[in-house]
Amino acid sequence: MRRADRLFQLVQLLRRRRTVTAAELARSLEVSERTVYRDVQDLSLSGVPIEGEAGVGYRLKPGFDLPPLMFTAEELQALRLGAQIVQGWADDALANAAASALSRIENVLPPKLREEANRQFLFAPSFSVTRETKAWMRELRAAMRDRHKVSITYRKAEDDAAPTARIVEPLGLYFWGKTWTLGAWCELRGGFRTFRLDRITALTILTDSTYSRTPDDYIRHAEES
Repeated sequence: MRRADRLFQLVQLLRRRRTVTAAELARSLEVSERTVYRDVQDLSLSGVPIEGEAGVGYRLKPGFDLPPLMFTAEELQALRLGAQIVQGWADDALANAAASALSRIENVLPPKLREEANRQFLFAPSFSVTRETKAWMRELRAAMRDRHKVSITYRKAEDDAAPTARIVEPLGLYFWGKTWTLGAWCELRGGFRTFRLDRITALTILTDSTYSRTPDDYIRHAEES
């Protein structure tokens, strides 16, 4: 780990806890306690308000924060990969938001870090998300934001000749590598159900009908099943 990255991680560790010993910091950073003492002294001299002493523990004074765009090279790789996944596998509004956010970050990076961020080794190509699936995703996100029920027409399988009409409470969208699914409460079945977005053939948001169930209710059901 570069020293600059280690100092950044040291500050991040101090931000997460009230008081942390040099031994705990050394274990987390995989360095010696002597290195921690030296790094803490250097950070203090550079203006980072660290309180405490060797043998007792360290903490940051309340109110201190780092500039929001101090990323490590691996954090930037993670952000870029995440943005690529959203751009390829989510709806157009989220894809545009991901591209915009990534552009803002890269525009204010120091030249050396910007060059590092642009060296791509990780890719997330998409081939199987249809325009209809992306449209349903955007509609469902809007419905979940306002807790509106939705009416869907759904076919259980590719060759299902008799799709069923359902009224559901949309609780969460889940990505499984090739398909998106909707976790929901289904009024027709009187229970929690999972629907593949690529098998929805029609969808209408019921703006005059709301619900109180939460994503946690669906997750608990899935864990208990």
